[in-house]
Amino acid sequence: MNVYLDNAATTPIDQGVVEAMMPYLTTFFGNPSSSHAFGRKTKSAIEQSRRSIAKWLNCSPSEIYFTSGGTEADNLAMNAAVYDLGCTQIITSAIEHSAVIKTAQLMADRKLAKLSLVKLDEKGAVDLQHLESLLQQGDKCFVSLMHGNNEIANLLPLQAVADLCNRYGAVFHSDTVQTMGHYSFDLAKLDIQFVNASAHKFHGPKGVGFIYVNKKLKVNPDITGGGQERGMRGGTENLIGIVGMAKALDLSYAELAEHQEHISGLKQYMASQLEASMPGIVFNGESRSSNSLYTVLNVTFPPTPNADMLLFLLDLEGVACSGGSACSSGATKGSHVLDAIGALKPGSASIRFSFSRFNSRNEIDFALEKVKSTCLQPEMA
Repeated sequence: MNVYLDNAATTPIDQGVVEAMMPYLTTFFGNPSSSHAFGRKTKSAIEQSRRSIAKWLNCSPSEIYFTSGGTEADNLAMNAAVYDLGCTQIITSAIEHSAVIKTAQLMADRKLAKLSLVKLDEKGAVDLQHLESLLQQGDKCFVSLMHGNNEIANLLPLQAVADLCNRYGAVFHSDTVQTMGHYSFDLAKLDIQFVNASAHKFHGPKGVGFIYVNKKLKVNPDITGGGQERGMRGGTENLIGIVGMAKALDLSYAELAEHQEHISGLKQYMASQLEASMPGIVFNGESRSSNSLYTVLNVTFPPTPNADMLLFLLDLEGVACSGGSACSSGATKGSHVLDAIGALKPGSASIRFSFSRFNSRNEIDFALEKVKSTCLQPEMA
């Protein structure tokens, strides 16, 4: 048996998504910018996809721009804030995705904006009082704080942060890569400037995503060249990916409550079984809390001689999981998120288990058996 519990890294593509994409891999291949019937057919598919996504988010289709994924969208938001919207201070946190942290640091190094990190508590929750004090410094601020942390499952109080940012005239971007397709959004009510998504996090294809840009903003093209995406992003559109992404979002939201109940049940079951059978286990961040990202459980196991090899040993036993974010091209250095909240412990291994609607209770039982036997086995020679 092989069990996949690394869904925060990527999810298996839904068969319904594959079926929706197939006609655009075979019959409907026209360039969407072409004026003939072949092009009009594919252009229509792109715009129908845009309208479908906008419907789920309660926003205008004109506020949705297609990208290659979450990283590009993070960069687009930050570039727009600094170059187009006059932001001179970037406020983010030490536990953000590297696409945000590294881009912010690069801008600070180039003297384009001042970088400020908001304080976090011992579980990684954002200190809203400190955020407000940073917003009061008088600079035009760009705030980038993710909605659901991809490693420790913390959920940002999105409305509270949006209210603070609007009170002080700040531009607010939230990376919603881990929560899009898993939580409902009403962007007509949530006064936010940017949110973004990546299709492969909700059972869609890789290499495609989108960013919501509030229609009140005036931003310049991110990629120049052609006039695609209403001039915002030049280059022939990823037709197949866009169609698949829209279908994946349809399937995610059509039975959202059922998916939430199923996945949350698997997570809480695994957490309770680990807690009962392995004294000294620690759940990092808010991942054990019921008020957390229901797809992610981050665990530090008691010290074991095989701590450095635990992921490898679990993989050999047929359990795929992660030591943290999988967005660093296989880098094996410790998690910057756990390091930021002081959760890295010498001699202990921290593992992220992440779940999807395609996981089953039998798979969790198999994984639990392998985790317990692997953690307790003698040190490898």
